[in-house]
Amino acid sequence: MKAPDGNKLAILNALNQGGFVSGQVLGEQLGISRAAVSKHIQTLQDMGLDIFKVTGKGYSLNNAVGLLNQADITKHYHASGANTAQVEVHPIIDSTNSELMRRIQNKVALESGTVVVAEMQQAGRGRRGRVWQSPFGANLYYSYFWRLDDGLQAAMGVSIAVGLAVYDAIKALYDIDIELKWPNDIYINKQKLAGVLVELDGQPQGPCQLVIGIGINLHMPQNTSEQIDQAWTDLSQHTTALDKNQLVASLTFYLEQRLADYQQDGLNSMYAQWNALNAFAGECVELNTGHRSWRGICEGIDQHGGIRIRQDGEVKSYYGGEISLRKAEL
Repeated sequence: MKAPDGNKLAILNALNQGGFVSGQVLGEQLGISRAAVSKHIQTLQDMGLDIFKVTGKGYSLNNAVGLLNQADITKHYHASGANTAQVEVHPIIDSTNSELMRRIQNKVALESGTVVVAEMQQAGRGRRGRVWQSPFGANLYYSYFWRLDDGLQAAMGVSIAVGLAVYDAIKALYDIDIELKWPNDIYINKQKLAGVLVELDGQPQGPCQLVIGIGINLHMPQNTSEQIDQAWTDLSQHTTALDKNQLVASLTFYLEQRLADYQQDGLNSMYAQWNALNAFAGECVELNTGHRSWRGICEGIDQHGGIRIRQDGEVKSYYGGEISLRKAEL
């Protein structure tokens, strides 16, 4: 599927102003028939945009979607006092993480701080091969390249630092209190707002390259939300001040801060704060590897990013990106 261009993009920009726009007006503005307008609207709906029609009024976009703009992102980013990241904006892509991983595998020179964002992903993915719903313009699809010289073992707790960077950005912009779920989810009131996917390439003892993927729900369309099999929320339910370009800039700024701290001192200065934001602190949880599962009381994380689980009076730490955690059903 191609990104909206030409007439489709013009229709999207007209609807993005808010209110209703008739097919006749759109047709006159673009010099096309109402039937052609209807066909373009259908294509935009197929991309996941929540456009509805009311007889006698015309078409309306259920949620105005601020489109990504590289110049606006750069302006907000520089206003924060930072200048090291390079942000690329793509209208449509298979996956922002896959794009950066391909460049690594093809030996393309990459600088730490290379950011890829997109309006839509055709093959968005989460941990353990799950599909990440990625309709056009509705949410934030973001990946950040980072080089770490200390080996794969040193990267074990990166997702903890990344979760805190998402917390920093959302708290700074919207003053919303979020919760963190080990190892890589961001919640509001026990509903999933965002997820992190960290992918690695490198040697156990040598330099490694990381692609840090972050997906944040902004304006989840109704037709997409029906395909999600867990409790979820989006930022539009908690704030009216959404500016996607400002969010990209803020997220990049705070991610750089947290990664610099992590490179210097690991999680020593972060794990206590993460524990204060732990979504399942003191609750009975279930860990699952796909082959076995076990239950215990969630005691937060240790200084290496492992999840601490109390079983039969004994606390053990568990590590590994292929372990999932959820609240136990009693």
